[in-house]
Amino acid sequence: MSVELPSPELTDGHKLLLKRLGVSIDAGTLRLALTHRSYAYENGGIPTNERLEFLGDSILGFSVTDALYRDNPSLPEGELAKRRSSVVSTRALASIARSLGVGEFIYLGQGERLTKGRNKDSILADTMESLFGATYISHGIEAARELVMRLVGPLLADAAVLGAGTDWKTNIQEIAAARHLGAIVYDITGTGPDHDRTFAAQLLIGGVAYGAGTGPSKKEAERAAAAEGWIVLEKRFAPGSPAFASSASTASASDGAPSTASGAPAATSASE
Repeated sequence: MSVELPSPELTDGHKLLLKRLGVSIDAGTLRLALTHRSYAYENGGIPTNERLEFLGDSILGFSVTDALYRDNPSLPEGELAKRRSSVVSTRALASIARSLGVGEFIYLGQGERLTKGRNKDSILADTMESLFGATYISHGIEAARELVMRLVGPLLADAAVLGAGTDWKTNIQEIAAARHLGAIVYDITGTGPDHDRTFAAQLLIGGVAYGAGTGPSKKEAERAAAAEGWIVLEKRFAPGSPAFASSASTASASDGAPSTASGAPAATSASE
């Protein structure tokens, strides 16, 4: 087996990634942070990013927990835990990685490359954690925490608005039933070759568009559309409310409508 080691110097691609991250990391540490185990296995068993990932996971968890504790003095432990879970999840970290274009810089083995490993949530999330760890190794805890909060901080606000750990599709079904908005349909289209499809979903309630989203699968696209639709509905029916629960309860009391999804028409998908 031939050993194909990453470049010993920072490449133009590395410099671009560091610019997007807003940090400086030495070439060796950055290469390590980007080396997936599949690449290491195919290239003589070189070190992988898993130790940095382990370190970065702890830094991420502590930074988010500290921010939640300090910024929400009245929230009970259970709600703090839910919000933390929502912003340190694999899905959330993968979304951040995609926004930075991290996938194109990861060293992957041939098998992972052929199966779209650069866009897999698990690989992207693990690499983000390894980059947090690499920042800590290069500059210490404060620089690592600053990076975490700059990238993850906006999701904390979203967790407060959207409801941490919320199943957006289910809650949209509840509010649609409570407000008698009509049938829920996700209109889905797909583009690209079979091995690299991208799906777009539009959320329609009673024939009215409330949100849209894209993703590598129909499920991901629907979830993204539901998240956007939640925000639109929240602004329309419950101004100032941090979540739909109070809105649905109010609607139930005033309209005599059910406050759960039991009375809502089931959501359907209209595929291309």
